[in-house]
Amino acid sequence: MLNRSESLSVFVSRLILGRHFLLQLFHSKSISGRRRHNLRGDEDIDKIRFQKTKGRQEEGFIRLLKSREIGPGTGNLTWRLLEACEKVVAVEIDKRMVEILRSRAAESGLEDRLTVICSDALKIEFPRVDLVVANIPYAISSPLVAKLVFGMNPFRSATLLFQKEFARRLLANPGDSEFNRLAVNVKLVADVEFIIDVSKRDFLPCPKVDSSVIKIWPKARVPDVDLHEWWAFTRMCFGKKNKTLGATFKQKKKVIELYQLSRRSNEDGVSDEGGCSSFSCSGVEMNLLREKIVWVLKSNGFEDKRPSKLSNEELLHLLSCFNQAGICFHDHAETRDTNSALLATS
Repeated sequence: MLNRSESLSVFVSRLILGRHFLLQLFHSKSISGRRRHNLRGDEDIDKIRFQKTKGRQEEGFIRLLKSREIGPGTGNLTWRLLEACEKVVAVEIDKRMVEILRSRAAESGLEDRLTVICSDALKIEFPRVDLVVANIPYAISSPLVAKLVFGMNPFRSATLLFQKEFARRLLANPGDSEFNRLAVNVKLVADVEFIIDVSKRDFLPCPKVDSSVIKIWPKARVPDVDLHEWWAFTRMCFGKKNKTLGATFKQKKKVIELYQLSRRSNEDGVSDEGGCSSFSCSGVEMNLLREKIVWVLKSNGFEDKRPSKLSNEELLHLLSCFNQAGICFHDHAETRDTNSALLATS
């Protein structure tokens, strides 16, 4: 039951993982080769109901116009979402599951409220929705999260079931051993909240690892930064996240890489306000660029700091300092149509 004190994320989490809710009608290896693990269920499947309380709705769940479910399977969670939403868009890669969903929708007279897209969730453009819900194959966790938070269509929140280890990485903060580039990139544009852990014994077939439910919602205000530049910068910083920035950027390989980027930017006539094409590359020697990099790090107090302990605000400040000095990390001559999920996680 959804009462006034219960948050949307906790309630949706119960729908996803409650052992008295999801009845396993069908489980198999999907045609894509991704293993599907369904949550256990029993004879109490019909005991869970939505309670439409009067007055203020917690996070407006009952007022949702449209939700999107990724990997709906046979539709047990889908039907509960339909009780609360005017429209549900389900993305399912397995054609056998799609047939079951459409058949159930026809029998229930819900064809006009349920849209089933038979496709790979990583390859389609997501429609505009309010809420995203998914018990997803763990193998696509990173690119799916990146696709959601960096996608063109905004959403109110996403409640997702992840492998516990991945969830910890996504929740990690500076200084944590699990802190990583994915967390840095995601938290630039979204907030992440832990909801609840799920035992592997709650799944059928039983996987080898435990899981966690995580809630993600876009930030109201996002830093004014070129995302392609940011992704390239964090990739270079977090290649060896526990090395000092001085040690990382003094490497000959890194200096050469940045030198080549500056040359391409200059040759293509790219001129950004941040000064990213200020090099006269035909006359710049490698040692001059290296000295400039060291100067930026030293003068701003970053030479002996490690990426694994820096906040996003500190990383944004360092990137701005590099750009103002004419040092860029992204090839601005390249197309901007590259998959954002790939750029943010590779």
